[in-house]
Amino acid sequence: MKTIDELLHEGVEGKRVFVRADLNVPLDGTTITDDGRIRAVVPTVKALADAGARVVVASHLGRPKGAPDPAFSLAPAAARLGELLGADVAFATDTVGDSATETVAGLGDGQVAVLENLRFNPGETSKDDAERGAFADRLAALADLYVGDGFGAVHRKHASVYDLPARIPHAAGHLIATEVGVLKKLTEDVQRPYVVALGGAKVSDKLGVIDHLLEKADRILIGGGMAYTFLKAQGHEVGISLLQEDQVPAVQEYLARAKERGVEFVLPVDVLVSREFPDLKTKAPANPTTVAADAIPADEEGLDIGPETRKLYASKLADAATVFWNGPMGVFEHPDYAEGTKAVAQALVDSPAFTVVGGGDSAAAVRTLGFDENAFGHISTGGGASLEYLEGKTLPGLAALED
Repeated sequence: MKTIDELLHEGVEGKRVFVRADLNVPLDGTTITDDGRIRAVVPTVKALADAGARVVVASHLGRPKGAPDPAFSLAPAAARLGELLGADVAFATDTVGDSATETVAGLGDGQVAVLENLRFNPGETSKDDAERGAFADRLAALADLYVGDGFGAVHRKHASVYDLPARIPHAAGHLIATEVGVLKKLTEDVQRPYVVALGGAKVSDKLGVIDHLLEKADRILIGGGMAYTFLKAQGHEVGISLLQEDQVPAVQEYLARAKERGVEFVLPVDVLVSREFPDLKTKAPANPTTVAADAIPADEEGLDIGPETRKLYASKLADAATVFWNGPMGVFEHPDYAEGTKAVAQALVDSPAFTVVGGGDSAAAVRTLGFDENAFGHISTGGGASLEYLEGKTLPGLAALED
């Protein structure tokens, strides 16, 4: 895989460089609530601009239906990128139309432009190779070189991620090179003990990675909404907690396999419960109660791991040499249910291990809860991409960057 460093060595002055970034940031109206993904691509964009390239940044945002939708405009992200670069950033109001053509043509050496949301064009996400390819052809007409740096999208077979690199000379940006290097440390040359902490809502989202990690990890900690399917698989009452009943047999199989292989599965021993889901807008006090994990009342819902589980998980992380964490331990957006996620994050901060936060809600939680990002070994920009890599899947966007 050719890297941006090699591209810069060959020279990019005066060349139009298409940077496929991941600017898929959360918005409250037009206000960006977490700019982590924008900050992550700045080193690549700045390196190219400083070397005299005419940089064309493109990304998706949200899930528009293949047509322009003001709610998903990249204009706020373009403005924030300009602030971080300390330079004016031009903004094209379409993807491959007149505005994009004129904006790119108007770039001088060292200048940067952002195209409007790629998913405003149906060709970006089309499952039809010809439609996707036609859109990639039009994108290719805007550039001389391609740099893939949107790690959060490399597991998608989309035009700008998979088809475009096949049409023009390509290389991996700084972010993708870093992400791949980190993931190799979690799969190829793992320092042990290797501990994995998995949370989040649905166990079905994690089955593939659990299956693969049974061959790799020494210990797996389970929290979040998915924990209740595990507790149900052990025969416990889970009340009205989030439950994927159809996944219970699969979970029972994984627990049995883990025991056979000597992989330690650690489940909650106590949980915070309530009869009502908390109000995440007003953050009104929820007043949860703590119960043993095998004694959840039939009319209550588990919403976070309890204090004894926090201590247990911290102790299970303390001796690790490598840690991968993906998914919050509870409804961290509400202060009454944030302590479990906070405890896991703090355990990673306190650990001398190589610690990786697997993107998505985990990365959002780290920032929301006020942790110093530099206290972790690495915070990924792509939760889904990280999980699929750890499952052993071939990621289209990485395959497209191979020489």
